Amino acid sequence: MNIIKISIIYLIIINILGFLVMWIDKHKAKMGNRRIPENTLFWFTILGGGIGTIAGMYVFRHKTKKKKFTIGMPLILILEILIFIYFKFII
Repeated sequence: MNIIKISIIYLIIINILGFLVMWIDKHKAKMGNRRIPENTLFWFTILGGGIGTIAGMYVFRHKTKKKKFTIGMPLILILEILIFIYFKFII
């Protein structure tokens, strides 16, 4: 497999996981159980799961009142896209 196929598979998986982790945390919040740390939610975004975590945030209405999430996660995603574009044209 070439690097492009591996990258696409990775992005699909990390975004599905990001979506699921938002659902799990929302479910834990409803049940009053121990929650997933906010840093973990951000790490899924930083590792390339921005689309999944942002989608999960709005689908499940989870963390949508926290500016740290409504601004931070899209900002991380935009920065990652810009970095990708930059390196795509440099290399």
